[in-house]
Amino acid sequence: MAKDMKKDATDLSIEEKLKNLYQLQTMLSEIDKIKTLRGELPLEVQDLEDEIEGLSTRIEKIHGEIGELNADIATRKANIEASKASIEKYSQQLDNVRNNREYESLSKEIEYQTLDVELNEKRIREAYSAIEHKNGEIAHCTELMDDRRADLDVKKSELDDIISETRSEEEKLRESAKNLEATIEPRLLLAFKRIRKNSRNGLGIVYVQRDACGGCFNKIPPQRQLDIRMRKKIIVCEYCGRIMIDPELAGVEIESKAVEEKPKRRRRAAAATEE
Repeated sequence: MAKDMKKDATDLSIEEKLKNLYQLQTMLSEIDKIKTLRGELPLEVQDLEDEIEGLSTRIEKIHGEIGELNADIATRKANIEASKASIEKYSQQLDNVRNNREYESLSKEIEYQTLDVELNEKRIREAYSAIEHKNGEIAHCTELMDDRRADLDVKKSELDDIISETRSEEEKLRESAKNLEATIEPRLLLAFKRIRKNSRNGLGIVYVQRDACGGCFNKIPPQRQLDIRMRKKIIVCEYCGRIMIDPELAGVEIESKAVEEKPKRRRRAAAATEE
């Protein structure tokens, strides 16, 4: 089935291929207009969701850091109790020293354990201060996250309203575009999509307007315009690379040349009268 469809698309005439391609462009342009109606809302929603996720991750990380600080505090408190027990033991031993050497040794141990207690108490105070700071940071992040969630709800509501209004039309257009793509030669369709992706206005195929490319508006030589009207081969703009078709195939009416020539005949008639 797929092979037959591919064969049919390949066997189409150049004129039929260009006509189908232009119809596809028209549908895709309508889809682009629907996307434009949404504006920056999808990006804003995505940014808010990313920011909320980042704040949530940050809060989890801070909770982990607080947990580590509390564990460190518990360890230091245990060390303090151990040091105080050692100080008490060494103080009792001072009463039973037999010489100055033992006295000095015990005195140094007591001094060392005392310093260790002071250091641990200092580190505990610093840890409590850090925990207080981190709790403040959590409160700030939580408040900010609540604000972002409120903004997200508003943006999502606006986006949902727009999507609900245009969903039916967009689905029909996408379905029609998908069916039409099946009638276009895969290689030509791929080239068309690549051109569309690289153009700012999303136009992959354009018709000739006032002897110029309808995409970049550069002038097209008369012979090239004739080739485009002949519809014997796929012709692209030498400046922007867009596929070009003649206005008639695009279903666009152009002004008659006779209308443009009337002023010239009037000027000539006026000149003859003056003579």
